[in-house]
Amino acid sequence: MTASQQDRQIADAVRQQRPRLLQFIRRRIPDEAEAEDLLQDVFAELVESYRLLKPVEQAAAWLFRVARNRIIDLYRRQRPVSLEAAFGAAEADPDGEGLLLADLLPAPDDSPENRLLRETLMDALSDALAELPAAQRQVFVWHELEDKSFKEMEAETGVPLKTLISRKHYAVLHLRKRLQKLYTELFTD
Repeated sequence: MTASQQDRQIADAVRQQRPRLLQFIRRRIPDEAEAEDLLQDVFAELVESYRLLKPVEQAAAWLFRVARNRIIDLYRRQRPVSLEAAFGAAEADPDGEGLLLADLLPAPDDSPENRLLRETLMDALSDALAELPAAQRQVFVWHELEDKSFKEMEAETGVPLKTLISRKHYAVLHLRKRLQKLYTELFTD
């Protein structure tokens, strides 16, 4: 395959899949700039794959798979310890300690079962975040993912401190409830 044929195939894939792929990413990443960056990374990987003489047979499926993996990597990289604590299950385990999100994630090996389980968990997390009212989701993302303090948020938005704390509290309650449901479905008989 010549370079011009590769360029045409890449351009066609980008033109055809960009709107759907961006929508897919935005549903999982609330920050628009970050979603755009991730989209560009996915397309860069497509170009690299072609340049390494590994043409992609089914571009749409490949692009979505790469995007999903990048989103998972992004959440892993940005998740501070306090995020795990925030996602701890509502009920305590038999030892009296709260269940952390890390306890739900399968081993980081690359087996098909573990990849599917990780994808399921990350989809549930993304979907639960998307269900939140915009104000709650934004405060949660700022505090947990962007590591902004409540005082910084108050100064930037003019929203009272207690309101911001309340929004975060309700977001955490919703996310705990959703992840507890998933945990129960996946890991209990």
